[in-house]
Amino acid sequence: MSELVRDDHGTSSRPPVTDRRRRRPMSFTSALLLTVAGALVPGLGLLAAGRRRLGAAVLAVAVALLAVFAWIGLTQRRSVLHWLVQADTLRVIGIVLPVIGLAWMVVIVLTYRSLRPWSVSALQRILGSALVTLLVLAVLTPLAVGGRYAQVQRGVVQDVFAGTESRSATRPKNVTAADPWAGQDRVNVLLLGGDGGKDRAGIRPDSIQVASIDTHTGNTVLFSLPRNLEKVPFPPGSSLAKAYKGGVYAGPGDQLEWMINSIYRNVPAQHPGLLDSDNPGADATKLAVGEALGLKLDYYVLINLQGFAQLVNALGGITVNINERVAIGGATDEGIKPSGYLHPGPNQHLDGYHALWFARGRYGADDYQRMLRQRCAMKAIIDQANPGTVLTRYEAIAKTSKHIVLTDIPSSLLPAFVDLSMKVKGGDVKSIAFTNKIIKPWNPDYKLIHKRVRTALAASEKAPPTKKPATNRTAKPTPTPTPSGSATPDPNAPADSLADACAYRPVQ
Repeated sequence: MSELVRDDHGTSSRPPVTDRRRRRPMSFTSALLLTVAGALVPGLGLLAAGRRRLGAAVLAVAVALLAVFAWIGLTQRRSVLHWLVQADTLRVIGIVLPVIGLAWMVVIVLTYRSLRPWSVSALQRILGSALVTLLVLAVLTPLAVGGRYAQVQRGVVQDVFAGTESRSATRPKNVTAADPWAGQDRVNVLLLGGDGGKDRAGIRPDSIQVASIDTHTGNTVLFSLPRNLEKVPFPPGSSLAKAYKGGVYAGPGDQLEWMINSIYRNVPAQHPGLLDSDNPGADATKLAVGEALGLKLDYYVLINLQGFAQLVNALGGITVNINERVAIGGATDEGIKPSGYLHPGPNQHLDGYHALWFARGRYGADDYQRMLRQRCAMKAIIDQANPGTVLTRYEAIAKTSKHIVLTDIPSSLLPAFVDLSMKVKGGDVKSIAFTNKIIKPWNPDYKLIHKRVRTALAASEKAPPTKKPATNRTAKPTPTPTPSGSATPDPNAPADSLADACAYRPVQ
């Protein structure tokens, strides 16, 4: 019998009993079921165990957090996307998510200990421990992974995108988070593909494209320039125009040294310190490409093609239509035969190695065929980078991106670019490749190029949003492209849909 004690009035009574002794005996099965319920609805199991105050407090916190997350998910999706590209917010997310996970873990363990019968067998003890471990892993793992992803994303934002101390001779100056486009109706981004990085010199971009994006509708026109474009003008009155005779990038010596793709390397070497920039090669190329197209370019993004294969592998490969066989390796001028070929066919799924050759294969092909394939590879990456793929492979994608991307886009404008990218996804995308079917690269008519650009942009502004076609879309067969130097330029060649340009249409 329990020992009697006397209170202040001399009355005998029994000592107070604990919560566990007050609750009714519970079967082991009921304890397990209520532990699961308490893991799904924190606090519920503690209430069932008789720990009313603690259970009510935990349940109130859980309901409040659930309500906050539901409100954010249903009404603040745009804000969430913004948070995912802001370093300060990502730091907080990276701390808060694991903390929530640890608190949840403590609640699960405490719930089971409060519900567990007074005496259990060895087998029941093992089963209970196993269940608690599984429940803890189920709630802690996604929150811990989310916290890690937040820290990885923070590293990408800080390492890839320009900070407040970065220098650029061409980047817009009057932009703010409230007015990211400085009142402009379009933002123009130079997209370069080349073997380069922060620790490399002598870059010659293989791919030169400009994405001109309507900031209101997301309608986009992609302009591609051949890498062998010559007699490229610099903007009148600019320091580069004054440094080169007639304001044109041209001179004596090897013709290859005066093509547009050599500007990135040659201008900083020929005129060091002329441009106040962290990347004078990129700024010089922006000025030249912008003047060639009759546009003012705002930002650039350089993709290191040597890391391109890693990015494609991180995405799980890309799917493209191959209309004519593409050589793997080989060198036409040296008489070196390819080691193999990518063969024609619709919906060809390529890993990183083969995707790189799809974009860069030269043997038996001219620059214009490669330009088209590069545009199609870019489209395939955009199509492949869906939320599910990015989420499951995020860490590999982020790790790759830090090593292959150079850009002067400031991190402070990333929320605005997130909004713009969503518009681009639902917008109309057209493409013009200034191949030898339109111009003579060795003697280009820049007035004609400017006219074509203005016409394409005007049409893009009027175009309604379009649904993205399926990857296996087909089109009528088209003739084999005319070899470089022998085409009769057609100044009225229309802008083409990128989906149509990349459709399956075997060369006849």
